[in-house]
Parts: sequence; structure tokens; C-alpha cells
Amino acid sequence: MDKKGVLELKRRFTKENCTFTRLCGCYVDAGKNKVVDLSETFLNLEDEEFYKYLEIAKKCLSGTVGNHLLELSYPLEEEAAGGRQQFLLGLRESKLKNPELLDRFYDMVIENYEYAGNYLILIFHDAYDVITKTKDNNALDESEEVFEYLLCAICPVQLSKPGLGYREDEKRIGARIRDWVVGVPDSGFLFPAFTDRSADIHSLMFYTKDTKAPHAEFMEGGLGCPSRRTATEQKNAFHAIVKQAYGDDLEKSSEVLYDIQQNLNELIESQEDDKEPLVLTKETMSSVLTESGVEEDKAARIEKNCEEEFGEELPLAEYVVDSKALAAGEQMQKEKELAAQVEVLQQQLREKQTEEEAEEAVKTYDVVLRVKPEKVSQITSEIINGQKCLVIPMNEDEHANVNGVNTTV
Repeated sequence: MDKKGVLELKRRFTKENCTFTRLCGCYVDAGKNKVVDLSETFLNLEDEEFYKYLEIAKKCLSGTVGNHLLELSYPLEEEAAGGRQQFLLGLRESKLKNPELLDRFYDMVIENYEYAGNYLILIFHDAYDVITKTKDNNALDESEEVFEYLLCAICPVQLSKPGLGYREDEKRIGARIRDWVVGVPDSGFLFPAFTDRSADIHSLMFYTKDTKAPHAEFMEGGLGCPSRRTATEQKNAFHAIVKQAYGDDLEKSSEVLYDIQQNLNELIESQEDDKEPLVLTKETMSSVLTESGVEEDKAARIEKNCEEEFGEELPLAEYVVDSKALAAGEQMQKEKELAAQVEVLQQQLREKQTEEEAEEAVKTYDVVLRVKPEKVSQITSEIINGQKCLVIPMNEDEHANVNGVNTTV
């Protein structure tokens, strides 16, 4: 399921186009107790509730595919009788009108979803009449299939913030009454996946708000699918591997990581026309590490750790490239270049000041000498041909500069 498919479904979540048939839910407290159930015909909801629930549904299809939205596939055993895929198919076919199946679904979530506070489980049923489209994306007035699906949202429920408010019954300003507020979804899923504008019952689309710590336990224990890492998790894991290869040398690891990021980014840009995204294979990794000037022992360690960390689930190259890290690296390079330029200018200034001091000294003294420190003790004063002279011993390989003119002995 790609971004195009996600947007096609999401565009329908408006007052005019929405076709949700039913909305059911269960409010769960921090002790994992079911507090209250709800079951509504969606289109009969009052406007305020209608729009709020619609916002929640939209959130479950928001974010980036591969990061906030992960496509999970069912193993064969889950597609057999008694498997989680078979259960969700039955729940879909019931159109959320079977209380027993709904209760089993809520139990499945409660048993496998790790959350410390209160939360609300919501599940929507929809039947989308998929209109046939031509190759140039024009819609034809005929149905291709009816895509019947379930959309689940798990929303934290928290107390509103304390504050002051007007207490009308007492006609005074006082502490505002705090109530339990349903927040935006923390996790959710769409079943089945909508792949190539058609139902794919072998997959589902999982949503996570927190890309650093998605609920892998719910992917596996609740939905019965092997968990997948988000792009953020893969990026953080890769960066950690590179930094570990350099131990406590943070400056060096940052420089190397920037070089790797830059070379990967250039490689991605060079293959933008390819239909398939660039996968960070062992060969690609080796090439990028070499191009980035990583020492052989460090490169071997990085490759080995990547193989152990990612196994067969190789990340896409674009997932491990951090735009913020690239920007920070570019800024670091600019600062280094600027520091080098400043050093050159300071050296030129020092030389200029020395020349000016020498010129000033010439005005004051008849003879001005500048020699290396080790030569100072060798300078003597002698009478030669009746003339008082300063004598500076010179070796054959030594050079002298007299008023800007180079000379040898």
C-alpha cells in the first residue's frame, strides 16, 4: 500500500464523501477494565461528534509511509482457522453488529496493548465503492469493486489541564472542573490493506504516532503480524552503529557519519528516476563506506553490526539519511572553512604587523637584525680593517635575507 492509496481513502473522510456505516468503541481505564462501550450508526451522529470522530479517523492514515504507516503481512498460520486474520475478516463481515465479536476484539487489544493510562478503542466500518479509473487517471462511472474495511484507532484519554474558569452557578472565578479528554490516536490500523486500489487481505496498514517507539507488542501479540521498524528506528540504529565503531571519539564519528550521509544522499539523488527505491544492501554499504574514507577495520565492524542489526529486513537508503544531520554537517563544514580562512587572515595580519614594526625600527636604528633564536648567542662584535663589525657565523646550507633579497654564504 503506497501513499497514493492512503490519500485516496483519506480524501473521502469529509462530511460530503464519508460512507462509514458504523462506529463502535470501548473505554478502558488504567487497570485494563472496560468502563463503557459505544455503538453508533456513524451518519446519525450529531455534527460536533461526527467531525471529531472523523478527525480521529484521518489521523490513523496520516504521516509518512514507512515511518508513521507500516504495512504488516500475515504469516500463513494467522490466515488459518482461529488466526487473527480470520478473526478480523469475520469482524469485518459482521459490519460491527456482533457484540460477541466486538467484545473479543476489545479483549485482544487490552491483553496485548501496553499503555499505562486510560484509553479509548474505536473501530470504524466502511464500504468504499471503488470507481474504475483510466490510465490518465480519469474516473469512469462504473464500479471496480467494493472495498470493505475496518479502521481502528487507539486514543489516550487524559485529564484536561488544571486552570481557572468562570463558575456560572457560583458567579465567580474558580478552579476549572477537570474532565477526561480523548486525544489523537497513539496507534491504529487499517484492515485489509488497500493495495493497487484493491483489498489485500494478506496485509494491513499499521499507524503509530510515536515513530521512535511504536507498539511492536501489539503488532505481534494483538494483530498476529511480525513487527516492523519505523524509518526513525532504522535511522537511529544505523547512526548508533557508526558511532559505536569510533568509541569515545565523538568528533571523528560525527565527521564520518556526515560523510556517509552526504554520499548516500548523492547516491539516492542519482537514482531518482528508478522505480524501485535504493535498498542499503551489503554491496551499497561497502561502496559508500569506502567512498567516505572509512578505515578498513572500522568499515568491517560497521558492516558486521548492520548485518546483525537488520538481518534480512534491509532499510531503504532514504530511511537512514537524516536531513537534520546533513544540515548540521554542512554547517560544521562551513564553520571549519571559515575558521581556516580566519587563521590565514590572522597570519597575514601578523606578518603585516611584523613588516610594519621592522620598517619602524629601521627609522630608529641604522641596522635591524632578525635572526632565529639559536643564532642570537653566536653573534659577536669584532674590529675588521679598523671598522667595528657585527659578525654572524653562517653554515654552507644556511640562507639569509637582506632587505628582501635572498642570499647564500
